[in-house]
This record gives sequence, C-alpha cells and structure tokens, in this order.
Amino acid sequence: MTFIQILTIAIVQGITEFLPISSQAHLILVPRFTGWCDQGLLMDIAVHVGTLGAVMVYFWRECFSMGKGALDIARARKTKEGTLLLCIVLATLPVIAGGYTMKEYLGWDLRSLTVIGWATLGFGVLLWMADRWGLRVRRVEHMTFGTAFIIGCAQVLALIPGTSRSGITMTAARMFGFERSDAARFSMLMAIPVILAAGTLTGLDLAKAGNIQLTRDAIMAGGLAFITALVAIAALMGWLRKSSFAPFVIYRILLGVGLLVAAYGFGFDHLSATQACN
Repeated sequence: MTFIQILTIAIVQGITEFLPISSQAHLILVPRFTGWCDQGLLMDIAVHVGTLGAVMVYFWRECFSMGKGALDIARARKTKEGTLLLCIVLATLPVIAGGYTMKEYLGWDLRSLTVIGWATLGFGVLLWMADRWGLRVRRVEHMTFGTAFIIGCAQVLALIPGTSRSGITMTAARMFGFERSDAARFSMLMAIPVILAAGTLTGLDLAKAGNIQLTRDAIMAGGLAFITALVAIAALMGWLRKSSFAPFVIYRILLGVGLLVAAYGFGFDHLSATQACN
C-alpha cells in the first residue's frame, strides 16, 4: 500500500468511526471508487484499534472508573462504576453472538452498493426520528441493565454495512430518552470491548504472518487513525452538547441516495476493488 492510501484509510476511519455515518461502509467504498487495491480486514481492524486508543484517551475517566468497577465486582461490592462496567458487558454480548452466527451460518454478502445505500438512507431517517421525538431526560448514570442490553441488541444491526455501529446505538439511546451527548458517550464506551477483542486477534495474526511491511503499514495506519479520531470525538461531543444530529442525517440521506442512484441508475452495484493489497 502507498502512503497516500494508508493516510486516506486512516483519516476516513478516524473521522467516521464515532460519527453516526458508518465507518465500515466508508472503508468499503474507498477502494471501490478510487480503484485502489482492497486494504483487507487486517488493515481495517488496525485503524479501528487506532480509534480505540482515541476513545480510551478521551474518556480516560470513564475507563478508570470501569477498571475500579471491575475490582468492586470482584469484591462483591455494588457501586456505580461496577454497574457501568456490567452495562457495557451486557451491551456487548448480542453483537458477539450475532457476529459469530452471521460468519458461521449465514454467509450473506452484504457489501453491495445497494445494501450500503439502503442501510445508510434508512437508518439515517431512523436517527432523525429518534432525535426529533426522543426525550432528553436521562444520563449515562441512569443506564439500567435492561436498557443496555436492548441497545446492545440494536448494535447487532451494525453488522450490515451502512447501518453505523455508533449511529444505531445512539439512535436506540435517544429512543430511551438519553441526552444526545450521553447517547454518544455510551455508544463510544460500547466500542471498547468489541474493538479490543478484534485488535487482539489481529495482533496475533500479524505476528503469525511475519510480514514486516504489513505490520509497519498497520502501525502507521493505526497511529494516524488515532490522531484523526481524537479530533473527531472532541468535535462530536462539543457539537452534541449544543445541537442535534441533523448534519449527520443530511449527510446520510445524500450519501444513501447517491449510492442507490449509482447502483440502480448506472449499474455500479457490483463495483469492486481490482485486487487485494499484498
């Protein structure tokens, strides 16, 4: 991979991972519309690990609290830190089960422009509806086990490219009446165990492969994604403290319509990268 491609993938991932616009869809679309080789799953996960670092740095207090909560749970003590940690764990279980089921038994090809276009458009409209009519009366501190689990079930839909993991979880949280910034906060904390698990497996795969160049590219991409994501998270949290999800909804509608026009009107539904990167 060239430096320009690595830089582009890192910036795209850093910006889109925690914005409700689907990083997965954008990572699929970049090689398809540029003609570059497909960066592959290992590189995708490498840039996700970079964004994981960003969310852990930005929310270091919450991460510290969850670490304390783990100790409290081990000591059989009921604390708000332990409750938050358990909520994150419960919210993670559905996507683990859903991802395993889809990989092992369903084998659906969901990477077409048609699927991405409809998911981008449809779930964008759903985000607008939740944000438009949802109350704003709850904070992360008010999260219950049942609510966390339901939000986690909604996260399973993010296995469809274009849905957006952050977008669908923020949508679900807004439906439950959470403040916009708190919906985003819980959504980002939910990403930690999922990306951490995937990143660990990817690190083992890179070590086994023994490909020095691929490892260097992955480290570079992860570092660039970290910087970009840190800026994006700060910007998003600042925006949501005073405004709505409207700009992201508008972007999703425009992108979704554009992809559907490309798929149905110009026959680009099966447009794909020319080859996988070595």
